[in-house]
Amino acid sequence: MAPPTLRRYAVASLIAAAATIGLKGAAYALTGSVGLLSDALESVVNLLAAGGAFLALTIAARPADEDHAYGHNKVEYFSSGFEGALILVAAGGIGYAAIRRLLAPQPLEQAGLGLVIAAIAAAINLVTARVLFRAGQRHRSIVLEADAQHLMTDVWTSVGVIAGVALSSLTGWRILDPLVALAVAVHILRTGMGLLRGSALGLLDTGLPENVRAEIVSTIERYTGDGARYHALRTRQAGRWRFISFHVLVPGDWTVQRGHDLLERIEEDVRSAVPGSTVFTHLEPIEDPVSFQDEDLERPGTSDS
Repeated sequence: MAPPTLRRYAVASLIAAAATIGLKGAAYALTGSVGLLSDALESVVNLLAAGGAFLALTIAARPADEDHAYGHNKVEYFSSGFEGALILVAAGGIGYAAIRRLLAPQPLEQAGLGLVIAAIAAAINLVTARVLFRAGQRHRSIVLEADAQHLMTDVWTSVGVIAGVALSSLTGWRILDPLVALAVAVHILRTGMGLLRGSALGLLDTGLPENVRAEIVSTIERYTGDGARYHALRTRQAGRWRFISFHVLVPGDWTVQRGHDLLERIEEDVRSAVPGSTVFTHLEPIEDPVSFQDEDLERPGTSDS
């Protein structure tokens, strides 16, 4: 479940996006720079993405219910995917405007004041991105991390635009302004594709990273003495929550209580090693050959084919 406090970060992102839209819009109005226009358009995407993040975190905060027994955390992948799609749209719009200006270059007006305003907007985004990134890592929220990544992309975009517009103004090379805008479009296109890929992997129930899986294995193997073994380890992640399942095999002459106590200890240690996780275990007799037939994802004979 996503803590309600996470929504405060989304609100902060909304406020920052609204402020930077106003600043960058003013910078474009003063200079007529298509580079600064591209920067302003990306901030519009930031505003829409922050709204999507707030909605996703609100839904993710809902407790599990009968229809969603595993919670609502997976909605975060839809939010990050939405943000990735918005970035692709922005890249297309920026590229179109840049090509038009490339074919008909125009002089820049009041470049100095416009660049100062753009720099203030970039500073706001930088501070907001750092706050969101720390919160996203601390709470393992893909929504906040995606928003932070997008804002950092915006910061580097602004730095490139400011440098390009300044150089264009100083040298009189009008073509530099649309060329910078095209570079911005290519740069944020890569970011959008990365966000879409991460969202798709999450929706496909991709397993936990190898280092986390290694921690799980190390924890379980501390209990594999005294005749106990394990297999069928499976993992997945839904937003900020992790799901881990595996089977533990013990001698058939163990009592149910002894086997149950072992599973309780293992589950507790795995949850401690991998915070924010739900652990499912299944106890099996090690002497029964059937116990080893479920190492695959399905037992023989259970397939619909």
